[in-house]
Amino acid sequence: MASLQGPAARSRVVGGSGVLPLIEALRRAGVADVDESGLARALYSSDASLYRVLPRAVVRPRHADEVVATLAVCRELGVPVTARGAGTSIAGNAVGPGVVFDTSRHLTRVHSVDPETRTAVVDPGVVQSSLQAAARPYGLRFGPDPSTHNRCTIGGMIGNNACGSRALGYGRTSDNVVGLDVVTGGGERLVLTGGLPAGALGDRLRDLTDASLELLRTELGRFGRQVSGYGLEHLLPERGRDLARALVGSEGTLALTLGATVRLVPEPTARALVVLGYPSMPEAADATPALLRHTPTAIEGLDSRIVQRLHDVPAAVVPDLPRGEGWLIVEITGDDPAEVAARGARIAADAGAVDTMVVTDAAHAAAIWRIREDGAGLAARTHDGRPAHAGWEDAAVPVGQLGSYLRRFEALLVDHGLQGLPYGHFGDGCVHVRIDFPFGPDSPEPDRGRGRYRAFIGDAAALVAEYGGSVSGEHGDGRARSELLPVMYSPAVLDLFGRVKGVLDPDDVLNPGVLVRPVPFDADLRVAAAPAHRTRLALAYRHDGGDLSAAVHRCTGVGKCRADLTDAGAVMCPSFQATREEKDSTRGRARVLQEMLAPGGPVHDWRSPEVHEALDLCLSCKGCARDCPTGVDMSTYKAEVLHQSYRRRLRPRAHYALGRLPRWADVAARAPRLVNRVLGSRAGGALARWGAGVDQRRDLPAFAPRTFRAGWTPVPMDDRPVVALWVDSFTDHFAPQVADAAARVLHAAGYRVEVPPADTCCGLTWITTGQLDAARRILTHTVARLAPWADAGVPIVGLEPSCTAVLRGEVVELVDDPAAGRVQAATRTLAELLTATPGWTAPDLTGTEVVAQPHCHHHATMGWTTDERLLRGAGAALTRVGGCCGLAGNWGVERGHHDVSVQIAEHDLLPAVRAAGAGAVVLADGFSCRTQLDHLADGGGRHLAELLAERLPG
Repeated sequence: MASLQGPAARSRVVGGSGVLPLIEALRRAGVADVDESGLARALYSSDASLYRVLPRAVVRPRHADEVVATLAVCRELGVPVTARGAGTSIAGNAVGPGVVFDTSRHLTRVHSVDPETRTAVVDPGVVQSSLQAAARPYGLRFGPDPSTHNRCTIGGMIGNNACGSRALGYGRTSDNVVGLDVVTGGGERLVLTGGLPAGALGDRLRDLTDASLELLRTELGRFGRQVSGYGLEHLLPERGRDLARALVGSEGTLALTLGATVRLVPEPTARALVVLGYPSMPEAADATPALLRHTPTAIEGLDSRIVQRLHDVPAAVVPDLPRGEGWLIVEITGDDPAEVAARGARIAADAGAVDTMVVTDAAHAAAIWRIREDGAGLAARTHDGRPAHAGWEDAAVPVGQLGSYLRRFEALLVDHGLQGLPYGHFGDGCVHVRIDFPFGPDSPEPDRGRGRYRAFIGDAAALVAEYGGSVSGEHGDGRARSELLPVMYSPAVLDLFGRVKGVLDPDDVLNPGVLVRPVPFDADLRVAAAPAHRTRLALAYRHDGGDLSAAVHRCTGVGKCRADLTDAGAVMCPSFQATREEKDSTRGRARVLQEMLAPGGPVHDWRSPEVHEALDLCLSCKGCARDCPTGVDMSTYKAEVLHQSYRRRLRPRAHYALGRLPRWADVAARAPRLVNRVLGSRAGGALARWGAGVDQRRDLPAFAPRTFRAGWTPVPMDDRPVVALWVDSFTDHFAPQVADAAARVLHAAGYRVEVPPADTCCGLTWITTGQLDAARRILTHTVARLAPWADAGVPIVGLEPSCTAVLRGEVVELVDDPAAGRVQAATRTLAELLTATPGWTAPDLTGTEVVAQPHCHHHATMGWTTDERLLRGAGAALTRVGGCCGLAGNWGVERGHHDVSVQIAEHDLLPAVRAAGAGAVVLADGFSCRTQLDHLADGGGRHLAELLAERLPG
């Protein structure tokens, strides 16, 4: 296929005159999964960086030949190509204006694991943790493990020369690549297994290397975390002229990775963490060099401001740490637990710390690592709630200089009037930080912070160079730091980079503007801007200054929502777990909403089809509100979108039926048996499902013959403490036995139970369907009715987690009345009240096997740890299920959602129930969870109140 060269060819592509359109050309070349829609362009307009570049099209190759074919088309048409794995690149390495490759969708096979050679052959889209899972049965692991290990891809790690926390023990990605299958920017397919390829390309690279030996030996490869620029030191003759390793870290600017053979290392049988507390981060850094003689696998630095940010996350569990304002997390490994423990004790004694802790418990260690892994998200907000940004993200200096560098760096922040939260890989001298650059529409500066950003970055780069460091220590240069390379390297080295680019990518098709001939680092910034259209919002967005744009820009793109749900209790993001589509991740939805609020993009307003397609499979589970380290709450944003889209317009049928279910339930309560007979009949049920927008495969839950309130007899007044048992519409109309059980348990605990009247609805179904004006009216009335109990100091106990979560969360977003805050503060879960009751002892649950499905809203808003402590303290053998049940109120029963709902249930809940067997108690406080179990598991769940009531003495 002949090449079209020069600017004329590129202008013809843009204009589309005289050549086949790009999309048609790709499809004719056999590329199947090509998407030029506004939705796809919005989804892939950014990665985890500050940058926004709208691509022309997205290709998700199904096999390596499609990568080669796409490159051939793009070379002919002069269209840039940018490779992307999970999109977790923090420097803007994975955004581009032409075709963006997403290898994470289809190129995900681990082809082989060879325990004899300790190697694995993988596709570029394989997630790092998936490779670990494949290697684990052989006692092996892939060494480098970035904090994004449960979603980053091996191809992305190769692109950035990723390192991660354990690079101190296992090396960088470049140290662990044995061979690569690539196609160069010039279209040449190469299988590299060490050395240079035969032929003209190899000869040209050898000539360039031999003419620059002194430069390569003196300016490149000076210390482990010098990953800025190209790793051409691997082309030195004494290093075997290894082109495969030299391509690692080239950020897709020289070649595209089609496959890789990587080295595996033995997995140690024993691990321990030694956590060391110091008065400050710089003092922790000062102590680091002396600890290296203990041969740790990792030495991580953590700042108290990061830990405080975790305290600010709703329902977060913060593990115990030693006293201090800065910590070192030192990991040691071995095959003898006693020897590892002894080394840990020696490190603790030698460290000069103000306090120490040796952690051998795996759960405690995992919780500490989780703080570190969530660092990029937690650091995205300062201690006073302002957004903090990437941009100066991962500079590195020789470890002996780290303490001095950190002091100078903190002073530099002060000089520029900025704040940052530092943390990082201190054993390697690498420091991560997010900084509160004054970007956005509310910036006090006329250029919206760009001038101060440029000034600070320039000074920070000069400071790193003064210490002999690297402007990037593991994330690559991308759009954020390529312009800074002249601070680190001589003109001769930069010229050599350009010459190598010319050999491997002569037409500058691959990721142009990165590393060679860089775009300015302050171009194409993605920050919250003034919305393209002003609308009065229904929700308060109290944590974001009332600004929806600032709220959706909480998403920094770190992609935790794309992670495999391996952590017990994690929920986010259930629909992505089922579909593996970017549009169904929290990040993807946030990107679409950012585009909706930005001027000039492919997504125009609230009613844009791109917005509703992205939000369609959002369950409103609120898992992101807890699990997203930046605090994205997509359920809230979805409610706002639905409110704005359908306000004063005809709504979907489900909004009128399911969205107003409490009202219909009140009507059904007048003749529940008749209603149940009609709904249970074949014709009546089918008609009801159609009218309500419910999938015909769903069973309709039966209304209780008598509501709880209809049978409740008020308790005579006495001197016992009062508790208000707030019985929601679901419990009252569908599960009154739960309220009966709760009343018995509370009575046995010494309380006199009062029941608020039936007109105290939380408005949940109105909220989830975006009927926010009605929800506000309902909640305002409910607050007024409940306020007397709250003002009297009486706890208000909720039974349905989703409804309780409204009183603990949305009530202050919708009701502008101080009483809303008082009701919020008075609301408790049953477990919270009981465990705080002096002298209360849980019934004995010894020998009871409990499989618990915490409701998503319970997990997100209140946290489920109190329930967990209650159950374990009572002697139950507890298995806590992660993920979501898949029903999520009205969402799972709506037409079009059934199959995904079942897939979500099959991810965690149903396998756990099957594994537990018939004798286990399946605990599910949520009505949705119990309904899903009734439908899919042929056996319902129990509420905590029922379990406790059954075991009451007598």
